[in-house]
Amino acid sequence: MAVQAVRESIQGQPFNDVLNELHAHTFSGSPGESDPFTLSELEREYIAYALALYYQCDHCLVYHGRVVERIRTQSGARNWAWQAEFVKVILFLRTSRSSVSTLEWEGWIEAWRRFANRLHHRHPGLACNLAYAIGIARADETLMDIAFESLRTLYRDDDTLLGVIRDIDRVVVFMKAATSKNRTDPIVRRQLKTRGIIGI
Repeated sequence: MAVQAVRESIQGQPFNDVLNELHAHTFSGSPGESDPFTLSELEREYIAYALALYYQCDHCLVYHGRVVERIRTQSGARNWAWQAEFVKVILFLRTSRSSVSTLEWEGWIEAWRRFANRLHHRHPGLACNLAYAIGIARADETLMDIAFESLRTLYRDDDTLLGVIRDIDRVVVFMKAATSKNRTDPIVRRQLKTRGIIGI
């Protein structure tokens, strides 16, 4: 059987070009093309890192972790164990209302609010942003409602609130595609190699 070679990218270069353009519109902006951002680049990268943790995508974790560290260093941000805190955030946000009793849910709400308030002192609004992002990612209306109430209080101006929601939603849309692609590409490559299709 002849060995068949395929492009380096499973999805093909045109598709990857579109993903790269979407990445630019989500994180750095394309001059003259992208809508303005409301959240800072660091805040958007924090959301991306949290989604990478949630979806267990090692590639995305490494990439966005490095970007967060670079931005934090460049901006002279105060030192704190942000990665350890993000693990706690994700552990909190894996709980859904439908999977626990009423009593457990009331306890979860109380514990989440205390934790989110502590995180707010490190980076204002961070816990709300992350909770809203995870809520969107898993279509969890209850979590989105809880996070939205906090966002609505934090961002009193309607245009600012809309901008924050747009920024969060864009990161979620991009990351769900990216984490799926990055987690499944090795599986697809392994499967294709069983047919002698190499070069990807």
